[in-house]
Amino acid sequence: MNRIVVTGQGVISPIGHNAADYWANLTKGVSGIGPITCQGADQLSQKNAGEVTGYDPLKYFSDKEIAPLDRTTQFAVIAAGEALAQSGLTIDEPLSLRTAVIVGTGIGGQSTIDESFRRLYEEKKSRAWPLTVPKLMPNAPASQVSMFLKLRGPAFGVVSACASATHAIGLAFQMVRSGMAEAAFAGGAESCISYGAMRSWEAMRVMSPDVCRPFSKDRKGMIIGEGAGMFVLETFDRAKARGANILGEIIGFGMSADAGDLTAPDKNGMARAMRGALEDGKLAPSDVQYVNAHGTGTLANDQTETAAMHVAFGDHAKKLAISSTKSMIGHALGAAGALELSAALMAAREGVAPPTTGYVERDPACDLDYVPNEARQMPINVAMSNSFAFGGLNAVLALRRM
Repeated sequence: MNRIVVTGQGVISPIGHNAADYWANLTKGVSGIGPITCQGADQLSQKNAGEVTGYDPLKYFSDKEIAPLDRTTQFAVIAAGEALAQSGLTIDEPLSLRTAVIVGTGIGGQSTIDESFRRLYEEKKSRAWPLTVPKLMPNAPASQVSMFLKLRGPAFGVVSACASATHAIGLAFQMVRSGMAEAAFAGGAESCISYGAMRSWEAMRVMSPDVCRPFSKDRKGMIIGEGAGMFVLETFDRAKARGANILGEIIGFGMSADAGDLTAPDKNGMARAMRGALEDGKLAPSDVQYVNAHGTGTLANDQTETAAMHVAFGDHAKKLAISSTKSMIGHALGAAGALELSAALMAAREGVAPPTTGYVERDPACDLDYVPNEARQMPINVAMSNSFAFGGLNAVLALRRM
């Protein structure tokens, strides 16, 4: 099997429109959670979200290019372009035919759906806009990345709710490791801060009215976020031969299904995915120093994930540095795993565990070290990124500092 490394990453997030700004603000504990600005926001009970503010699509796209692109897809293309630039890859014809594109999204073009329904139901239009379906389809981000970057290898979308991006990256890892592809662009994108989507989340009664405080005793729920993260994966031998700047090595991928409740988390399903990543990477629990947790800020998720880490890591769980970066950017659903892998990748590369902000008081059911409120300098050789989705779908990646 090939060793697989990351040679490029791109990010657009509530706390940075590129990977460098995103990481710098994570380590400073900067919050990107603020008032919702979407159409109809004044009618929402939920007032806060992690929006990508100050975003101007014309900085990245022409008017003609924007027309068929939902905001979700725009984010994916922007992040993929940044990842390509950092990687230094030259996409010639042979590499184009052997490069995969796999992009996860939980919902797809939600803003397009909302706008289409508004035209039909509120404005009483007789028909939808002709490009509605190509804009809203969940595979649009993968398709558009392949078209913008002229990549003609395997390309498809992954839809598994909040585990979508991690599943996408894990599948890309397996494809390049096995030799099925020579390189891959993989990650996730999401933008569903719209009136219809937020009304639906309000109905679930899992939302915080103000901020996101993962693992803290006074946590009140999750905050929706948006953004994208994309990565260039290639073999170590190829990256070394061309003198690439290697950001880190992906070494393990684990997946599981709870096969239980549609929304309630299960510690054993979570633990099986974490153990799967350890086994795939030939790691002992004691080899891991840092975990970027799923950490949504809901009562059920955080205590269940804590219990799962006790199951997966045993006594070593008490020695882990664990943080939830959702405390700063919200839960980006299908993009969450990509934004969090970026955080874990940089944590190992820079030797800094980003904080869990908003942490106020210890919860007896959450009894581990969550790096409260301030980033921590520490040696990190191996890091893990957890993604656990509605539907009981679990995906975990393990990576190593190079």
